[in-house]
Amino acid sequence: MIQIIASDMDGTLLNDHMVISKRNADAIKTAQKAGVHFVVSSGRGYTEIKPLIEEAGITCPMITLNGAQVFDEKGNLLSSAAINDTLASNILYLLKKKGLYFEIVTSAGIYSDSKTNRIENFAELLTKVSPETPYKLAVSMAAARFELMNVNYTDDYLKIIEDPSLKVYKFVTFSNEGPKKLDPIREELKQFASLVVTSSSSSNIEINHVNAQKGAALQAFADLMNVPMDNVMAIGDNNNDMSMLKVAGVSYAMGNAITEVKQTAKRLTKNNTEDGVGIAIEEVLKEK
Repeated sequence: MIQIIASDMDGTLLNDHMVISKRNADAIKTAQKAGVHFVVSSGRGYTEIKPLIEEAGITCPMITLNGAQVFDEKGNLLSSAAINDTLASNILYLLKKKGLYFEIVTSAGIYSDSKTNRIENFAELLTKVSPETPYKLAVSMAAARFELMNVNYTDDYLKIIEDPSLKVYKFVTFSNEGPKKLDPIREELKQFASLVVTSSSSSNIEINHVNAQKGAALQAFADLMNVPMDNVMAIGDNNNDMSMLKVAGVSYAMGNAITEVKQTAKRLTKNNTEDGVGIAIEEVLKEK
């Protein structure tokens, strides 16, 4: 019997308009009414996730930043895994040297050094997941979406890293050239044993402390709830979901998932544009 359901967001719970569909939201609420713990498990930060689930009328615990921070349903921090200042400075230097746009996620939220680049990156993501969306419309949608999120802007990332009141949890860097541009950076980062590098799309890489992984966070959450992993279900589509798909007793790959995820997961559901999460939840609830 499934007691915990953990779902990724981008490419999974969110559709091509970057919102949670009614069918997905209804399935989640039905599961919660049946006593199942639903958990969002995302590379996104708390301030990015909260408005999206609130918009769908959902309240739930959150595994955020790939497991770097875990929150209960009331927003209380349960655990965290930060990157130390020296290591963060090394990452900063490497990414600056490559000339790519990147963001830093901290205990005070997301920091960007360019509002224009942030909107353009999100707009390009929208046009990839929804090719029929005109770029200008995607820019407008991105700008409107960011009004809901607590994004901080800075002209000097080093000041953020050196601020003793802040903890650095994740770096995420972007490139429209995808693996061609990002794979060499991934290789260079292997020199740091205390880091783990994943991705939530082909156009980004996400850099966390090695203890910040979705699988480890989901395992810890299940232990806290006294739920055996055989009774845990995970749903995902990309590289940063692999660790939780491996530890969950029941695992679903989205229809739009990368090949590696489909090979790892035990089950397959529909695409994120076809309410794949809702369909998977409906299936397991029928099995109770």
